[in-house]
Amino acid sequence: MNFIQSFQNSIVLIVLVALITIVLAVFFAAILTKENIFGSNFFRIIFYIPNILSIVVIAGIFSAVYDPASGLLNSIFGVISLESLKQMWLGNQDIVIYSVAGALVWQAVGYYMVMYMSSMASIPKSYYEAASLEGAGKMKQFTSITLPLIWNNLRTTLTFYIISTINLSFLLVKAMTGGGPDGSTEVFLSYMYSQAYGNSTYGYGMAIGVVIFTFSFALAGIVSYITKRDVLEY
Repeated sequence: MNFIQSFQNSIVLIVLVALITIVLAVFFAAILTKENIFGSNFFRIIFYIPNILSIVVIAGIFSAVYDPASGLLNSIFGVISLESLKQMWLGNQDIVIYSVAGALVWQAVGYYMVMYMSSMASIPKSYYEAASLEGAGKMKQFTSITLPLIWNNLRTTLTFYIISTINLSFLLVKAMTGGGPDGSTEVFLSYMYSQAYGNSTYGYGMAIGVVIFTFSFALAGIVSYITKRDVLEY
């Protein structure tokens, strides 16, 4: 039963974190690349900083943010008179996995944003000028020009991020919640680690490792197949 719980938690984190991170990264990359925003270079640095922090530091930051008594999140809800939204972010079994997901998203958005900005910056401006003359709005230009031309980069980063989420979720869970409360944040690797080195059931732990490897390999192949498109060149 504990393995099933860890499997479910891992799937939630992989799907939720990957989708939210990619969407936010593309959104901010498009804004900072295509719009004339004052201090855009400053925002690039601010967004990228979380990626260079140790996962232990990130766990410490979000443990403080989620603190039910003096944490930033509950304090904000108190200031804007939304007392009903205050939660035990790391103590409520129903929402703690989403609290972990929030930390993972914050850590990764800046890194992928920079990668997408690099791809977007290389798209010739003449494409957008021609589309504008044809009457295409910014959203149409994004869906018809930007997205197709960075699609190959999106595919690569999505596959990479799915694999890295499996690894980073283990480190963050160990540093932030220890798998609790009552196993509600246990993930693939943390469960494998606890079985192999905590309970001394080394064979069982290695069997879980084989399952994780097979699952990761299969998932990466499925994602690559589903997102396969003809590569557009410019």
